[in-house]
Amino acid sequence: MTTVTRPLMDERPELRAAVEAAQGKKAAGITLLDLSGLGAFTGAFLICTGFSSPQVQAISDGIEEALGRAGSRLLHREGYSSAEWVLLDYGSFVIHVFLERARLYYDIERLWRRAPRLDVPDQPEWRDDPASRDGAASA
Repeated sequence: MTTVTRPLMDERPELRAAVEAAQGKKAAGITLLDLSGLGAFTGAFLICTGFSSPQVQAISDGIEEALGRAGSRLLHREGYSSAEWVLLDYGSFVIHVFLERARLYYDIERLWRRAPRLDVPDQPEWRDDPASRDGAASA
């Protein structure tokens, strides 16, 4: 397994927007796989976990809304009504929002283990910044 560096998200603002939307809906296990150069049908996978069907739907709704505001066009959506595994296809990247048991079962990360990987914190980094807790960021 190769580790992806953060610049991938910096180079792809739509991926950053999707990650932030997932974080905002309390997604867990947020992982980015860089599929470029592997002969894949897309450039990246963003994978995350919700712990109930309503949460999986909320995460996917939040991502769709954020990416819509950013100008990204959703090409295809699968699995929303069952909400065990929601797939959002944006062409150059695909987002997978799983219930925990489905993520363990399908194990996408193992299938694409040759892809460089970035494990993203479940909470945005600014939440861990002491200055933001002290109100310094708003001064």
